[in-house]
Amino acid sequence: MIVDPKLPGLTLRGNITYSEAVDLETNVLQSFTYWEKRDEFIGYLLQHRQEIEATVSSYLRLQGAERCRLSSPEDWIHGSFNLCLPVYIDNWRRRSGGQVIIRFPLPFKVGDSNYPGNSEEKLRCEAATYAWIRENCPDVPIPYLWGFAFAGGGECAQGCSFIALENASLVVRFFENFRRRICSLLGRAVPCQYIPLRLPYNLQVGHLVIDYIEENNGKMLSETWEEHRHDKPHRTNLFRDLSRIILSLGRIHLPRIGSFTMDNKGVLALTNRPLTLQLHQLENEGIPTNIARDTTYVTTDAYFLDILACHSNRLVYQPNAVNNEEDCRAQMAVLTAFRAVFPHFVRRDLRRGPFLFTLTDLHQSNIFVDDDWNIKYLIDLEWACSLPMEMQHPPYWLTSQSVDHLWGEGLKLFEEKYEEFLEIFADEEGQSLLRTHTMRKGWEDKNFFYFLALDSITGLYSLFLQHIQPKFADHILDDHFERILSPYWRTESEQFVASKIQEKSAYDARLKAEFKMEADN
Repeated sequence: MIVDPKLPGLTLRGNITYSEAVDLETNVLQSFTYWEKRDEFIGYLLQHRQEIEATVSSYLRLQGAERCRLSSPEDWIHGSFNLCLPVYIDNWRRRSGGQVIIRFPLPFKVGDSNYPGNSEEKLRCEAATYAWIRENCPDVPIPYLWGFAFAGGGECAQGCSFIALENASLVVRFFENFRRRICSLLGRAVPCQYIPLRLPYNLQVGHLVIDYIEENNGKMLSETWEEHRHDKPHRTNLFRDLSRIILSLGRIHLPRIGSFTMDNKGVLALTNRPLTLQLHQLENEGIPTNIARDTTYVTTDAYFLDILACHSNRLVYQPNAVNNEEDCRAQMAVLTAFRAVFPHFVRRDLRRGPFLFTLTDLHQSNIFVDDDWNIKYLIDLEWACSLPMEMQHPPYWLTSQSVDHLWGEGLKLFEEKYEEFLEIFADEEGQSLLRTHTMRKGWEDKNFFYFLALDSITGLYSLFLQHIQPKFADHILDDHFERILSPYWRTESEQFVASKIQEKSAYDARLKAEFKMEADN
């Protein structure tokens, strides 16, 4: 894909054509603003190079000739929601030739302009996840977290930063350990193993500082996925390690559905909404989720219905959510039917738990492995949350197919890999097999696809038609289905359809204006 700022259709992944933009199911107009916003963000970080280097130095407690050097922008790593800056450590006595990563969230990708504080929410949840896993699941391989900071504003008026307790001075460690014992004896909340630094933090965005994963310590699974995914020994190693990680994270049953967050004293609490990337993606496009940051759930149905309402809000608020009148009615009908069949896929015996800690963004680029596909590290933990046990299943990408291509021969192939994963998972789970049986029943009852659809912003429609509707009726989506069912999605449905057609026309006009040279041709 070319990258030319002089041409229309410039996104962070390069230029796209008018015909490509028309086919996208997301609001592509917003993505055209990202390039300029990213350049501004990079410029802001470069202006604060010295502050960044000083902050990292304080986390690592560098002394004497030890020095931090921020890498040049061409070496920065651009992710979907984060910007990662390698920091080189000269004369580092603790680790020769070492480097670390300072990781900033991209405010313009997580909804900060529409919902100020989203990037702060993301950071607090991710820092809390690192701390919780380190304290409760030390066998789960994650990079070492040296320190982190929350930006000023709101609760943290002047900004605050944290360092790992074990890297603090001897006096500080003694005092903090004594203070933690007193808190425990008095029944007060005990802070995690990260303590506030008595240094000001003045940047407008917070960060995490983690170990840089050297190539000899592991490579992204995505780099060798296509080469080895048909090799059973490689898959066995991967599936076994994934099973152990999933089981370890779920060993502690949690009291509610939500995400861990951290306050300014370093105390962890399961009091944040269950933060998945879908929520921030919707809010980034100005689509309300109506799930406040302090919302947690003690029953599964309350959570599922709120997520289903997010899908309805996408249809309401996204300007290009429908293609035409027929498509609008079809989506309304599917959302109505999806809500109607809800009781058939949600187990009442699991309504109040168990709730298990889950990594919801576990894809091939977030897993680092050795040459034999033994897992060495998991990265990008910001979308981890406590979820119902029945939502836990093997990853959908086991056969390299997108969610809307799991049908026909592709479905048979996926089922084989699903069963292969379950056999290894059962072997690791041991005598109980509760979670293995839950996953197997989920496949048999099709709730695997129901929850997969619930998690997919753009995939719910096709997944319903391919896997859920056939469980109840053998007819395909037709005019009668749309005409009869769509009015029950909301009141004044005819007016809604008319308004969506007008919105789509206005969106198409703006898109053509963006591609004026190409559209005129």
